[in-house]
Amino acid sequence: MTFMWFTSLLAAGLFIGMMICIEIGRRFGITRLAHTPDGLGKGIGPIEGAAFGLLGLLLAFTFSGAASRFVERRHLVTEEANAISTAYLRVDLLPGDAQPEVREFFRRYLDSRLDTYRNPGGGSVAELVSAAKAKLAKSVVLQRELWAKALAASQRPGAPPDGGKLLLPALNVMFDITTTRAMATENHPPLVVFLLLAVLCLIGSLLVGYATSGNKHRLWLHAVVFAAMLSLVVLVIVDLEYPRLGLIRVDSADHVLLEVRQGMQ
Repeated sequence: MTFMWFTSLLAAGLFIGMMICIEIGRRFGITRLAHTPDGLGKGIGPIEGAAFGLLGLLLAFTFSGAASRFVERRHLVTEEANAISTAYLRVDLLPGDAQPEVREFFRRYLDSRLDTYRNPGGGSVAELVSAAKAKLAKSVVLQRELWAKALAASQRPGAPPDGGKLLLPALNVMFDITTTRAMATENHPPLVVFLLLAVLCLIGSLLVGYATSGNKHRLWLHAVVFAAMLSLVVLVIVDLEYPRLGLIRVDSADHVLLEVRQGMQ
C-alpha cells in the first residue's frame, strides 16, 4: 500500500469514526432528554470549552511543528547545495593533474545524493524507505572514496600547502550535512501525539452530537463539515511530516542541487 493510499484511508477512517461518535453522542443526549425533560444539564459549557480548546491547541502545535520541519528540510537542501558547491570550487587548490579525477568523484557523489531522495513513485512505504537507505549507503561509500582521493592529492609533493587545509574541512561540512538531512527525515512527533489527536477528535464529536441532540432533526451539514474539516487538517499534518511521499512535496527544492550538478559539466 502506498503512502498516499495509507494516509487517505486513515483520514477516511477518522471521518467515519467522528460521524459515528456524533451519532452516539446525539442518541445519548436524546436518551437523557427523555429521562430529564429539564434539559441536557447545566455547567457543561466550560467542559466543552476545555475539550475543544485542548483539541484546537493540539492541532495548532502539531500543524505548526509539521510546517516548521517542512521548511527546515527545504533549507537543508540549500545548505547541502552550498556545501557541495564550495567544496567543488576548492578542488582548484589541488595539483592540476589530480583535479579531473576528483571532480569526476564529485559528479558521481552529487548524482547519488540526488538519487537518494528521488521518489520512484511506487511501492509501499517500507520499500521506499529500504530503497532510500540503500542509496544512502552508496553515498557513504562515495564519501570515503572522495575523501581518500582528495587527501592523497593534497599530500602530493608540490601540492599547494594550503590546499588540503581549505578543501578537507569543506568536504567534512559536505559529508556532515548528509547525516543532518537523514536525521531530519526521521524527526517526527511521537506516535502518541497523533493518537491523542485522533482521540480528541472523537471526543469532540461525541460532545457535538450530545449538544445537538435537542434538535428534532439531525444537522447533517454541520456534522459532515465538522468531521471533514478536522479529518483534512489531520491529513495535511501527516502529509507535511512526510514531504517526500505525500501530496505536499519538498522535491521542488532539489532544483538548487540540479543547478550545482549542471555547473559541474
